[in-house]
Amino acid sequence: MRIVIAAAGSRGDVAPYTGLGAELRRAGYDVTLAATDTFAPLAHEAGLGFRGLPAGPRARGDVTGGRGLMRAASAFVTELGQGFADAVDADTDLLLLSTTTAPLGWHLTEATGTPSLGVYLQPTAPTGDFPPVVTGARSLGRHANRAAGRFSLRMADRVYGQAVAQLRRRLALPPATPAEVRRRQERANWPVLHGFSTALVPRPSDWRPGLDVAGTWWPHLTPGARLPSRVADFLSAGRRPVLVGFGSMASGEGERLSEIAVRALRLAGLRGILQAGSAGLAADGDDVLTVGDVPHALLFPRLAAVVHHGGAGTSAAALRAGVPAVTVPVAADQPFWAGRLSALGAATDPIPFRSLTAERLADSLRRVVGQRTYSRGAARAAQHVAAENGSRRTVETVRRLTDG
Repeated sequence: MRIVIAAAGSRGDVAPYTGLGAELRRAGYDVTLAATDTFAPLAHEAGLGFRGLPAGPRARGDVTGGRGLMRAASAFVTELGQGFADAVDADTDLLLLSTTTAPLGWHLTEATGTPSLGVYLQPTAPTGDFPPVVTGARSLGRHANRAAGRFSLRMADRVYGQAVAQLRRRLALPPATPAEVRRRQERANWPVLHGFSTALVPRPSDWRPGLDVAGTWWPHLTPGARLPSRVADFLSAGRRPVLVGFGSMASGEGERLSEIAVRALRLAGLRGILQAGSAGLAADGDDVLTVGDVPHALLFPRLAAVVHHGGAGTSAAALRAGVPAVTVPVAADQPFWAGRLSALGAATDPIPFRSLTAERLADSLRRVVGQRTYSRGAARAAQHVAAENGSRRTVETVRRLTDG
């Protein structure tokens, strides 16, 4: 049986599906990852087939305003939709759709009759429990949270308008708006599994049937993988360091952020590892090491704390390792995840990206490393995460769908 996983966005939007795909492959399925060409190496390392999608990874780090994000997302989705019909062929038996690709994939399933399953990294369905993830972590009250959630979906429909119109014409489908097709899926209780821990987001009781939280999908890690020797040597040379990284965010701000990070680390009396990321963080010194991509699963358990942007994947990795965090959310869903970590007691209160200073970061670092409440909060969450197996639960769901 052939499964295609369609995902798009930054590395954090795609990498979790390599681990999910590898688990499905071990269960006997033929799995292909459809993503932008940047991620072909990740798919091949996990033993998956690969099919390229148009558009480059979203450059969210350069855009923090709401209107700017809407324009950037619309441009990205329109480009993505231009070749999306090629993601599924006659041999595809099941299509797994991410948050970003589902509003395009629904039209493919309508045209081809291919069954599909949502595999989301963010909770998008309206609920009274919390506001939309793109609006931050502050609750508006149950009624207003639900209303804001519905409004957020309508805004997303607008982003997909042009891409959907073009895709439906190519597929020879009758005209239909993104909102019409979305509501059709909701009425049919289209199944969606969410790849995050219930430690961060328990399943809301007011969600419709078909929406479930599976647990985290971890990026594939090659068996026997080790940290680079210079990283291992640095870790062994003194006290546990703090990692500072902003993932795919903050492009073009590397010099400013590097200066802030190094000054904060030294004010707090801590050793540090700077992860270059899209920002291009870099520094030299006996107490600071600069690295590129390093598997979180290998590095995080050996750290004193993590300073990060609040991305879903990095937030989950810190919890898995039982390591407390200082979050500096930049945009999109990052304030939401940052708030969740803080509410668990596994992170200090978030520092808004534009408010970041060396002094403020140093103060948070002193607290997160020096006060045991944060390490205890992270350890409790790690026990919760360890009891979940998101990939295995997803395989079970796929079996039920395909056997039925």
